[in-house]
Amino acid sequence: MKTQEIEEFLLRTLDDGKLSRGEQKVLAAILDDENLGVRRLAALRAHVFQLARNTLHDPRQRGVLEWLEAIIKTSDARLRKVLKASPQGSTGRTPRTPSEAFFSPGPDCLRRIIGHFQTARKTVDVCVFTITDDRITREILAAHQRGVVIRVLTDDLKSEDPGSDIARLERAGLAVAFDSYDKHMHHKFALFDGATLLTGSYNWTRSAAEANEENLIVTRNPDLVEAFRLEFEGLWGRYGGGG
Repeated sequence: MKTQEIEEFLLRTLDDGKLSRGEQKVLAAILDDENLGVRRLAALRAHVFQLARNTLHDPRQRGVLEWLEAIIKTSDARLRKVLKASPQGSTGRTPRTPSEAFFSPGPDCLRRIIGHFQTARKTVDVCVFTITDDRITREILAAHQRGVVIRVLTDDLKSEDPGSDIARLERAGLAVAFDSYDKHMHHKFALFDGATLLTGSYNWTRSAAEANEENLIVTRNPDLVEAFRLEFEGLWGRYGGGG
């Protein structure tokens, strides 16, 4: 989002002096999309305080706002020192990593896959051995229909199995590429908006959800996301993927 668009959004939310829950979600999405670092976040916050200050005419009100800004800056500086001094943070607990594990049989893995397609905003790169679960296919198509750019890389032989949904995805206009060698492309991973990785043994099939012992890892670890992104791009280029 452009700086001017962010400015206009902030001014609209300032009109009534309230930030609704919906506006909070939009702001959170903007901050996620912009991927702001500490310095840019600090600059944005200072700008927000200035916008609020410009609406106040009572000197006492302006003083209260400046007091609040100084308190926040001081507490943030202290928090950064604490986090820097202790990898475990101020609570003494190891910080929660941006990763989760799920297992089947059961609905957990399926729900996570479906949920990420439902919340995808811009891009999804899928690299899976086979897709036969219509519940997942419906969400792939729904994301495609609302403008999410989706690429699917899969095994050529498995795509010909009865129940495979790959031809259905191709007919809907998705970019699809196949391996073309005697060895199988056996990966099972997907990247959502370039920031979230889903990977594990879990095949995108009904038997994986209802019968098999499978696992699914969901992570936003940037090193892992980048490693799988590079693997996808390499395979996509190797197998002639377009787009």
